[in-house]
Amino acid sequence: MVNKIKIDEDIYIGGDEFTIIAGPCSVENLEQVEEIGSFLNRLGVKFLRGGAFKPRTDPKSFQGLGLDGLKILKKIKDKYGFKIISEIMDPRDIDEAYNYIDIYQIGSRNMYNYPLLKEVGNMDRPVLLKRGMSATIEEWIKASEYIELGGNHKIIFCERGIRAFDPYTRNVLDLMAVPIIQEKTKYPIIVDPSHGTGRRELVLPATNAAKAIGANGIMIEIHPNPAMALSDGEQSLNFGEFEELLLKIK
Repeated sequence: MVNKIKIDEDIYIGGDEFTIIAGPCSVENLEQVEEIGSFLNRLGVKFLRGGAFKPRTDPKSFQGLGLDGLKILKKIKDKYGFKIISEIMDPRDIDEAYNYIDIYQIGSRNMYNYPLLKEVGNMDRPVLLKRGMSATIEEWIKASEYIELGGNHKIIFCERGIRAFDPYTRNVLDLMAVPIIQEKTKYPIIVDPSHGTGRRELVLPATNAAKAIGANGIMIEIHPNPAMALSDGEQSLNFGEFEELLLKIK
C-alpha cells in the first residue's frame, strides 16, 4: 500500500484517494485566480496549483509575479479553503513561501538543484517533486533522498514526461514510472498530463491512462481563456473542457 501524505486534518494525497489538482500555469492577476478559484470550488476541487516563480527557457518570456503571485494565491486560499501548490526555485524564498502555500513544488528544471532539495527537506510541509525532463527513475529517486536528509518524508512524486526525439508531443509521458515509484519508494505519485503531452486534446486520454495504471492523482492546467494565457495556453483546458474531463473520469 502506498503511503498517504497528510496535507491537513482530513486531506491526504495517496492511499486509495485519486487527487485532482488544477489551476493556471502562471498566476497572472487576482481576477484570473479568483475566476479559477470560484470555478474549482463549485466543482469541489480541493487543490489549487499556480505558478508564481516561472522558470522559462526564454528569458524574455513571462517569468511570473514572484511573491506578489503567492499573495494572490493566499487570498484565494483563504476565501475558498484550497490547499495551495506552487513552485519554489530559490532556497532564499522557502521561508517566505511557507506563509502562503501548503505544498512546495520542485519543478523539472530544479530536480537536480540539490541545495534546494536539502532546504525543503528541513521544512515540515509536503514536497511535490517533479521528474527532471531528462532524468532516469533512479536519479529521480535519489533526488527524493536529498529531501529525506533533512527529515522530511512528506514527498509526492510527479511524472510530467521526459524529453525524447518526437516533437509532436511536448514530452513523452512515462506511465510505467507510476508502479515503479510506488513499489520502490512507497510514496504517492501523481501525473501531470498537461506537461506530459503539451496538447489539450491529449489531456483526457492521458488522465484516463494515469488513473487506470494506478496513479494517486493528476495535476492539470486550466485557464478561463487559454488563447490569452501568458504561458502554456496550448496545453491548458478551458472551464468547459475541464468540467467534461471530471465527468468522464468519474
